[in-house]
Amino acid sequence: MDRRHQQNVEEVLGSPTRAAQSLVAASWCRSGLKHGLNADDRKGPDIVSGSDLTLRRQRHELMLDVARPLLDQLFQTVAATGCAIMLSDNEGVILEARSGAGDRDMFDHVGLTPGGVWSENSEGTNGIGTCLVEGRAITIHRDEHFASRNIGISCMDAPVHDPTGRIVGALDISNCRADHTAAMASLVQKIVQDAARRIERGLFCRTFEGRRIIDANVPGDAAALIAVDSDDLIIGATRAARHRFSLTDDCMNGRRSAADVLGGSTGLSLRESERAVLRRALAQADGNATKAAKALGIGRATLYRRMEKAGISRG
Repeated sequence: MDRRHQQNVEEVLGSPTRAAQSLVAASWCRSGLKHGLNADDRKGPDIVSGSDLTLRRQRHELMLDVARPLLDQLFQTVAATGCAIMLSDNEGVILEARSGAGDRDMFDHVGLTPGGVWSENSEGTNGIGTCLVEGRAITIHRDEHFASRNIGISCMDAPVHDPTGRIVGALDISNCRADHTAAMASLVQKIVQDAARRIERGLFCRTFEGRRIIDANVPGDAAALIAVDSDDLIIGATRAARHRFSLTDDCMNGRRSAADVLGGSTGLSLRESERAVLRRALAQADGNATKAAKALGIGRATLYRRMEKAGISRG
């Protein structure tokens, strides 16, 4: 089996054009041609030092604080199937792991343990490392791994993004049992993606604690959340929200309002948005146009012109 796998890898590396045919072939080519790895290398797992692991955990303290209870819940869901749960940083180093007592030695033996290094340039094609490189949810099932020593593992992964939309880690569910089929991996993959989104949501809410957070999700969508200040100006957005509303880092500096961004997606026109702002200002000023204009930072004449344009009578 190992020799056949080695031959398959050599065939792909001998024809680099195969990289365009699949995600796995592209990753194999990166592993062998870019990183100079040997699929038949029998080296043991790479494990960072205890002090290095401690520093990495401190660096990602907020993510781990949010993720730990979710990892515990997730493990309870999949533990009976022999799966282990891992959360890595953005360099592929495992920060947290959950595994059953009967399977722990097996996972420790292959390096799926806290401190294990699973970057693509270290282990070749694998769930954690390739997920981080591709920036998307993936499954690397058994002989899709680059290294022959890893072809007994099935890995289901999803990236975890921080509140700025950048990848901060990878959530992994792995299984080393021979009866873990590709169909089972497909089911577990959906669980991984949902859990990763829950971690992202928790991380975003903790980062913008005390601020108003708008849930802009649609059914089946990722965690599209927007944080606004007291003036409803946008100060934060998840990766899903940034993608959905074409938001950049510049938009997070109070340069765009939530009404401006959400207006188009909810069917609220600019005219209706301005009408709502004017009516709110007038209501808060008990109908006093001078006070309302002052609150809006405009002159009373300008207020009247905008009221007329929005169809609001002076009465």
